[in-house]
Amino acid sequence: MTGMTSTDLITSPARSGRQGPPVTPRSSRLGRRLRRLPAHLLVALLLVIVTYPLVWLLLGSFKTETEFLEESVFSLPSQFSFDNYVDAWTTGNFSQYVLNSILTVGPSLFLMMLLGTAAGFALEVLVWKGRAGVLLIFLAGIMVPMQMILLPLFTIYFQTGLTGTLWPLVITYTATGLPLTVFLMATYFRAVPREVFEASTLDGAGLVRAFFLIALPMMRNAIFTVGLVQFFFFWNDLLIALTFTNSGELRTLQVGLLNFSGQFGTTQYGPLFAAICLNVFGMLVLYLVLNKQVQKGLTAGAVKG
Repeated sequence: MTGMTSTDLITSPARSGRQGPPVTPRSSRLGRRLRRLPAHLLVALLLVIVTYPLVWLLLGSFKTETEFLEESVFSLPSQFSFDNYVDAWTTGNFSQYVLNSILTVGPSLFLMMLLGTAAGFALEVLVWKGRAGVLLIFLAGIMVPMQMILLPLFTIYFQTGLTGTLWPLVITYTATGLPLTVFLMATYFRAVPREVFEASTLDGAGLVRAFFLIALPMMRNAIFTVGLVQFFFFWNDLLIALTFTNSGELRTLQVGLLNFSGQFGTTQYGPLFAAICLNVFGMLVLYLVLNKQVQKGLTAGAVKG
């Protein structure tokens, strides 16, 4: 016992106590993968939940009317023919509905973003008495339910002779989208250093010039993001468009999708699925293309200065 060295005490299993097997890089990687396995399974489950309805919708757009009525809803189409898409575009008048949506949503977005950005600039950058109260009034507009104002608006549009045109939709979309737009743009302007506008004033820039040449370029990503969010709201609207469109020539896309139902409850499922696919996947492609711009706009107001 007295002849044992310190090296023997370190290397002796009886003296060093119980020790597990040595940890190798391979076992370490395996352990990390096992710990991440539940998260990966959860992501895979969410991916299936999100993509399965889209795949089912796409496959259904190639089915015939007989396959919809006689076969299972989970059955595959017998052939991949684009006849349903042709019927949706021509017989279903899909192209006219898309044009009406563009003519309605485009001017609404332009007016709403111009007025909303100008209001946010006035409420956050300019210093004047009562601006906090005005901002609260805009915020109160967010809490007004749309169902409460449809009947008074319809009466006003009828008395002014605007019914039978797309102007009721343009005016309503612009007015209903302004409260949220003003609030968001005021929040983005809050992150802009005031020294920028003070320097422009010292250089001789007036109020209008400072807004169009300095404020608007600096808010480019924010305007893009807020405009895209409001675009999806307007494009997918059904309630307002169904209330103020009194003829088939004025129907927007979402209202036009109801046109694929027959008079006695029969539904043309093939063209209907094809029209929904054109709408859904078109919006999906648009969002994927503009995704980076949206991310830049979402983080634009996160850091001040």
